[in-house]
Amino acid sequence: MGDGTAIAGLGMTELGKVYGRSPRRLAADAVRLAAADAGLAPSDVDGLIVSHGLGGSPGIELADTLGMRDLRLLTQMNAFGATAGAMISYAAMSVRSGAASAVACVFADAPLKPRQSSGAAYHRDAREWYGFGGMTAALGLRSVNAFYALAAQRHMARYGTTSEQLGAIAVATREWATRNPLAQMRDPITLDDHQSSRWVAEPLHLLDCCLVSNGAIAVIVTSAERARDLARPPVHLWGWGQGHPGHRKERGSEWGLTTGAAASGATAMKMAGVTPADVTVCELYDCYTYTVLVSLEDYGFCAKGEGGAFAASGALGPGGSLPTNTGGGQLSAYYMWGMTPLSEAVIQARGDGGERQAPANDVILVSGNGGILDHHSTLIVSPHPKGA
Repeated sequence: MGDGTAIAGLGMTELGKVYGRSPRRLAADAVRLAAADAGLAPSDVDGLIVSHGLGGSPGIELADTLGMRDLRLLTQMNAFGATAGAMISYAAMSVRSGAASAVACVFADAPLKPRQSSGAAYHRDAREWYGFGGMTAALGLRSVNAFYALAAQRHMARYGTTSEQLGAIAVATREWATRNPLAQMRDPITLDDHQSSRWVAEPLHLLDCCLVSNGAIAVIVTSAERARDLARPPVHLWGWGQGHPGHRKERGSEWGLTTGAAASGATAMKMAGVTPADVTVCELYDCYTYTVLVSLEDYGFCAKGEGGAFAASGALGPGGSLPTNTGGGQLSAYYMWGMTPLSEAVIQARGDGGERQAPANDVILVSGNGGILDHHSTLIVSPHPKGA
């Protein structure tokens, strides 16, 4: 299956503190940009996959906005941060089967409001906490930050992972971001800056946590044969996989210690015919520094429990042995769910990275993490056709 399909177009709107446009309008702009990048018109696209969050009936309403008619594929998907990888795999299988010839996959969001803090973007009203859910809220578990802090704390307790090791991920990611003109945060940071940034939910500092961004990103998936004749170099899809472990947040479970990256990575790499040793660039879902660390372990780039030491070795940053999150990731560039790592993978595979271009882009691993370690997706992409 992992052969014969490619990403032919990438469309990115302005990202960050972008106001005045609804998610649907942003999504339409991104699809138009992706189609134009491929040398196509929106009417040349006969499939549309929309990530959730656009309101109403997002697929058909977005198609109408774009002037798309007679679509052969139209659906909405939601695996939270793992959605992008799932959308791409579904699009690739649809193209392979002949169900569609060119599929647009798009994510858009606009949680930021003028004169409102980033933290307020995802604030939940206290009245939402009731019944058994109110018991965890009473204990302080009222946000995604708190649950990921709990997961990071479990990893620390089991393996001796330290805050300084998480900080090494933040510093390396920011170093990449200083080379990315699209990044929201481009000022260098040090480990001391990380350690002195305020607590969000211990053991996570502010610099352990991702940004909040408005904007949209879309890609066009089509056959590799067709992509070769389009405007931009194709980014070939070698393999994909998903993992939904279902670990319960309770003592004795593997929650926080092993994630869906283990299953989805094994599936994607087997389909692609590669091993971790073949991967030259990683674009990992980094809603928190912790998710990078645990994903590196579960993908097999280091042994379980050694992610902290691996990150602290300098392997992830510019000049390191495994360039990771080369655009600055969600920690420093922009937060577009799984489209953040995917968009940077396309940029790297095309050789468009400029100052941040990785020295080798032959095999790029892309990860998505959704929910609170509930969902995971993995893609293996390359500028080369599979087997070439």
